[in-house]
Amino acid sequence: MAEFRLETDRLALRSWRGDDVTAFHGICADPKVMATLGPVMSRAETEALIGRVQAMEAEHGHTFWAMERLEDARLIGWCGAIRGNAGPVDGKAEIGWRLASDCWGKGYAGEAARASVRWAFAHLPDDAIFAITNVNNTRSRAVMERLGMRYRPDLDFGHPRIDPADPLYPHVTYRLGREEWREP
Repeated sequence: MAEFRLETDRLALRSWRGDDVTAFHGICADPKVMATLGPVMSRAETEALIGRVQAMEAEHGHTFWAMERLEDARLIGWCGAIRGNAGPVDGKAEIGWRLASDCWGKGYAGEAARASVRWAFAHLPDDAIFAITNVNNTRSRAVMERLGMRYRPDLDFGHPRIDPADPLYPHVTYRLGREEWREP
């Protein structure tokens, strides 16, 4: 399979490479980044996560791709579309992102997410794209709303891979229908 690459004005979304582990581990081991995603990850856990998203790309042709800043080729996170595997998004097109904390507030997540939505509607048959996050992840929820996604309280759920006693258990779901998508 050829390496995937999708560029925006400032970013490249691309297939994962072996030398991405160290940079992505720095993101996944940052307590600020993981505060609404789950516990900080070890290097081995990060490697396994990259392996899982690479397998998704091999199987489906899309994944949460490595997000690289064009100005300096720095890996600053991930963004893309997967087949959801939790709660109400199981089997559906789901977009998501994870970004280095020193890159927050610069519009990178929204820029990459818009490109991912555009790509998904151009290449996937789905009539809608979904996004999920912990109920308290206000930063991600703001990105979802800026994309034009609508909060679906009827699809709130407890994440099946999180302990019900954990504050990260309650999740919200956002939806963007193909007919609602408006390119900015």
